[in-house]
Amino acid sequence: MDIQKIREDFPILSRTVYGKPLVYFDNGATTQKPRLVVDALVDEYYSVNANVHRGVHFLSQQATELHEASRETVRQFINADSTNEVIFTRGTTESINLLVSSFGDEFMQEGDEVILSVMEHHSNIVPWQLLAARKGIAIKVIPMNDKGELL
Repeated sequence: MDIQKIREDFPILSRTVYGKPLVYFDNGATTQKPRLVVDALVDEYYSVNANVHRGVHFLSQQATELHEASRETVRQFINADSTNEVIFTRGTTESINLLVSSFGDEFMQEGDEVILSVMEHHSNIVPWQLLAARKGIAIKVIPMNDKGELL
């Protein structure tokens, strides 16, 4: 695996911070996009930008077809059985909230436990805390040692 080649796909990673190559770990909040993704977004905005699943005009139909084609690409990539299993959200926080509210409300009950680590991003703590308050589930936290290893 050529890490430098991968970094080249992310122009922001060519920056230096404090004299060292930028390393970005805040992906739970905002993920850096490779040039290919940004280029595809720009192309979509300039050539097919329209409501998906909401119009009968040409651009809306074309945007819907591209949207569903991307769902099929993701389905194949994650080996899902159906495109119905692929749900697009605006980001990780929205995804976690959707998971906790749908799965948690449907399947979890008082006395069930959720295991989190002390290294969790805030967006993966609060939804579980809210669910715990609503449903009486317990949250267990895995500690970490001074080396950053989970115990």
